[in-house]
Amino acid sequence: MERMRDFLRGSLGRSLRSLPEEDRLAAAWPVACGSALAGHAEPLHLDPEGFLHVRVRGEAWMQQFLDIRSPLARDLARIAGVPLAGIHFLKAGVRDQGTGMKDKR
Repeated sequence: MERMRDFLRGSLGRSLRSLPEEDRLAAAWPVACGSALAGHAEPLHLDPEGFLHVRVRGEAWMQQFLDIRSPLARDLARIAGVPLAGIHFLKAGVRDQGTGMKDKR
């Protein structure tokens, strides 16, 4: 099963090469997180320093994402073929310092 997952991740990465970096990261998000976890957060944007900003729905889910931040960033970077400096998680309803926008959800 692990070999199949690795094959699919590599195949996805190759098929995404022609897309902009943010689109590649968004497409890789559910693969890197797993479908159950991915539905509780949404990639927002990639900042100039290479940090992916992600909105998380709920405090309990925030802790789950914080617990896997480093391996998730590595998987996302590998699958999407986008260098990532890290991931910045933002609680829903909090202003994103990267964009100055407040999430209204």
